[in-house]
Amino acid sequence: MLRSSADVPDRRRRTPGTSPAPARGKSAVWRASAILGACLTLLTTVLVTFGAGNAAAHGAVSDPPSRHYGCYHRWPNGPTQQMATEDPMCYQAWQADPAAMYNWNGLFREGVAGNHQGAIPDGQLCSGGLTFNGRYAAMDKVGAWVAPSKPSRFTLNLNDTSSHGADYIRVYATKQGFDPKTQAVKWSDLELVGQTGRIPTGNRTPVEVNAPGRTGHHVLYTVWQASHLDQSYYACSDVNFTDGGTTTTTTPTSTTTSTTTTSATTTTTTGNPSASCSARFLVTSQWSGGFQVEARVAAGATAISGWTVSWTFANGERINSSWSAAVTTNGSTVTARNAAYNGSVGAGSSTTFGFVASGTAGTPSLTCTAS
Repeated sequence: MLRSSADVPDRRRRTPGTSPAPARGKSAVWRASAILGACLTLLTTVLVTFGAGNAAAHGAVSDPPSRHYGCYHRWPNGPTQQMATEDPMCYQAWQADPAAMYNWNGLFREGVAGNHQGAIPDGQLCSGGLTFNGRYAAMDKVGAWVAPSKPSRFTLNLNDTSSHGADYIRVYATKQGFDPKTQAVKWSDLELVGQTGRIPTGNRTPVEVNAPGRTGHHVLYTVWQASHLDQSYYACSDVNFTDGGTTTTTTPTSTTTSTTTTSATTTTTTGNPSASCSARFLVTSQWSGGFQVEARVAAGATAISGWTVSWTFANGERINSSWSAAVTTNGSTVTARNAAYNGSVGAGSSTTFGFVASGTAGTPSLTCTAS
């Protein structure tokens, strides 16, 4: 008797205890689902790993806290009604973009090459020139930011979570009369009040700040040039100066100290009959065997397109590093020429360059030539 194919027994042998192979159509679907699940798992792992690595990198000013750092550490769980009442500027920042707080250690730009003023427009200093597509734009907002009290002389701390180290760190303070509640920070509002030369890697990096002549709410602006790449970090920290700006005099020791002592006289010359410039030195830090100088170059009544400052060291001082100028040495004579980005100076305006030197700071006579 003939039997249909449905009546024919399955003679394929299989190992006892195993399930029969799935049907061909179901098997293909099962395989595709398994592959898709594996890919999603891998993608999720990559994203989580990248996010965690990003959060663990870089750094920020922690004391006095930069605006984005402070908003995260005071309110790690995000916006609340209590925050809206007690800390309205952080409240608006959290509402604008929570990623700015979760990435408190990532406010930086790459490839600036020391031209910070050229890269960051006035009014956008606190956001690093709207870096990362404006993620930190809320930090530029004017208002009643929380401002811890500080004397005019104190130690600023930078939390270098990845131990990048620094080619230099510069700290500026707004001038007396500036009102952070009504004014966005511009470069012309700032004066240099603390600076380091090259420093090694370390999780906590102190910078001595000396900002005399200030009382009330001010903004400190920190520029941290990391050593590992051309990577520049920026931070606005709010402070309330409480001691009337008393100046403290210090004696150089083996520990870095900050001073604001004028260390040079000025001579004005000109290479352009209609233009002139003047220069002065300010010792911003000194220690046993070395010192740092901020040099300010000012244009006269006519705008200039370039400048050269020269002087002679009398006591064997030696330049170790410099910034914002091309510095050359011939014996004891030093010549500093403007960089490409700071040669043009408006009438009555000024620009700066600086250097770190070994030896003891003296009082050289400066010659400034304009073009």
